[in-house]
Amino acid sequence: MSIIQVKDLVKNYNGVEAVRGVSFDVHEGETFGFLGPNGAGKTTTINVLCTLLSPTSGTAFVNGFDCTQEPHKVRSSIGLVFQEVTLDNELTAYENLKFHCYLYNMERRTAEVRIDEILGVVGLDSRRNDYVKDFSGGMKRRLEVARGLLHRPKVLFLDEPTLGLDPQTRRQVWDFIGRLKETEGNTVFMTTHYMDEAEVCDRIAIIDKGRIIVCASPEELKSSLKGDTIYIRTADDEGAKREIRDRFGIEAKTLTDGLALLVEGGEKFIPRIFEELKTSIVSVNLKRPSLDDVFLHLTGREIRQTGNATRQA
Repeated sequence: MSIIQVKDLVKNYNGVEAVRGVSFDVHEGETFGFLGPNGAGKTTTINVLCTLLSPTSGTAFVNGFDCTQEPHKVRSSIGLVFQEVTLDNELTAYENLKFHCYLYNMERRTAEVRIDEILGVVGLDSRRNDYVKDFSGGMKRRLEVARGLLHRPKVLFLDEPTLGLDPQTRRQVWDFIGRLKETEGNTVFMTTHYMDEAEVCDRIAIIDKGRIIVCASPEELKSSLKGDTIYIRTADDEGAKREIRDRFGIEAKTLTDGLALLVEGGEKFIPRIFEELKTSIVSVNLKRPSLDDVFLHLTGREIRQTGNATRQA
């Protein structure tokens, strides 16, 4: 059963199409991911689904409710963790959660029980009376997820939930979210430009320039690339790209630090490169298909070329 249904969704800003007719659905109980660079339309789509923006055209339903016609019913069905931290640093963990209960008109006794329960789930029960300003980045994220789950939403939206966190803390947050899915039973809809985070999803929609390019499981996406990816750096990458096209009939992709080419039987192809390529080779690496390679193959560029400083793998 689909708990989210989106059909031909369009959102324009001052004549610019941020979202260009996307259609997809999300199954109840699954972890669904939007994978794409900054500016691809991920946050705009989530904002429409969370009733923070009205679509220019198209339809969007969450938990059976129309996001345009029944916004209050949609909001009661969802939890949302924004990209930026939205906790009140001058309040304690308990006070932040209690304020959220007020916003959702939770009955006093129910709210107290739920706060106790969710603080235990996120491992912050011993810090309930500590001020948020003294929390680490990972602790703040866990508290924000806890806040989003207080009213037992059907769908938890996570918009770049580990943005700005170090790799170790990111992994801790995702381990925690994975455990939550088992205990709380929510549908999780996340956006990310981190490839390793996308691997935790049941299905991924790769979105670029406001359009969904493909939607499938991580394994299906990787297996769709029938071959290996060779990464090569040379003394003249543009010259090598032309030479590879002429000699091997392969269109290499230009990266920020070299070239990438998809081939069958990478181990056998690498010796041919050294034997037949006239341009001086600096380095060659062979990789089995990854989500990085899928994105590169489908869009012709790396996610990091859109503003990320380092490649996420």
